[in-house]
Amino acid sequence: MGAPKHLRVAVLTISDSRAAAMQKGRDEDVSGRIIERRLQKAGHDSTRIIVPDEVRQIRAAVKKFISNKKIDAVITVGGTGITKRDVTIETLCPLFQKELPGFGEILRHLGYQKVGGPAILTRTTAGLIERKPVFCLPGAPNAVEVAMDLILPELGHLVKHARE
Repeated sequence: MGAPKHLRVAVLTISDSRAAAMQKGRDEDVSGRIIERRLQKAGHDSTRIIVPDEVRQIRAAVKKFISNKKIDAVITVGGTGITKRDVTIETLCPLFQKELPGFGEILRHLGYQKVGGPAILTRTTAGLIERKPVFCLPGAPNAVEVAMDLILPELGHLVKHARE
């Protein structure tokens, strides 16, 4: 069986400021919208929510997406840096049954080619939770564009292998 061509992807933006703006009725989630636009352009469907940098809320949102049989993959954006509030990696990596370290390595390499040394500030990674790919992207729109260039050509293939 070949790789699926049409996927349903959950997008989870993790940001205190974006969550606060959304509560006030303002969608300031530029990076989340970039991901959705790129997924749509590639022929995929998406759903997006925003949560603050809070371990319980991040974990609950990801678990809800993972348990949804209609969701094929999850892309998180934000919380991959080194500030005290950046907790995405600590929250999600323990849930990975398999880690895909090459994703983070390649994204940091591509980021270094574009912006130089600041690329080392991201702890971006990916892994499988209950046979579904989960990507943890940095929040910067430019980094999201680079990450989507990396993810989209391989997403169907990755989903196929994760299901086997």
